[in-house]
Amino acid sequence: MSESNRLDGCTGWIDLEFVERERTPHEIIETGIRLHLAGLSLSNTKQYLERLGVERSRTAIHNWIQKADLQPVDGASPNRVAVDETAIQIDSDRYWLYAAVDPRTNEFLHVDVFPVQSKQFTLVFLRDLREKHHVEDALFLVDAGGHLTAALSRTSLRFQITRHGNRNAIERVFREVKRRTSSFSNTFRNAEPTAAESWLRAFAVCWNRCLS
Repeated sequence: MSESNRLDGCTGWIDLEFVERERTPHEIIETGIRLHLAGLSLSNTKQYLERLGVERSRTAIHNWIQKADLQPVDGASPNRVAVDETAIQIDSDRYWLYAAVDPRTNEFLHVDVFPVQSKQFTLVFLRDLREKHHVEDALFLVDAGGHLTAALSRTSLRFQITRHGNRNAIERVFREVKRRTSSFSNTFRNAEPTAAESWLRAFAVCWNRCLS
């Protein structure tokens, strides 16, 4: 997808109920959220809005995304689920991003961020995923043994170790996530990990609606 198409994106998927207390017009807030999630840095998004005649800080744009509280839609019934975990940098600390993707559509199903990589947190991730989607009969695709396979075995979910084919879906998604989170040291300086998790879930919604 070209960069111009990525930035044009689509509209109508952001719930703006929170803007009742905002002084910024709704369409400007939606544009700021959409452009930042689609690929522009906070600084470049700020500059874009200034060209529209609206001056807002990077912090204000970041806060719009937090207040919107965007979440991937619940209730999917995928036949297969690709799951993975990867380290991301938030400020000066390392955290672990867990994600589930439907390899048929390349869409995010769920995202969690944890302070460490462990079987306990992997079980929390799977519990959250099962609460949101109908995955009891799905085949889970993982790339190796470890916490994911141990947790899947404990929860009696079917899984298959594979490094190609349908696994390519989540690898492409993770490459894009890694590209975007390379700037987290600036975006989330002195922020709580929950802010990064909220941003990642908003990014997942944007990916599902406009970028996949």
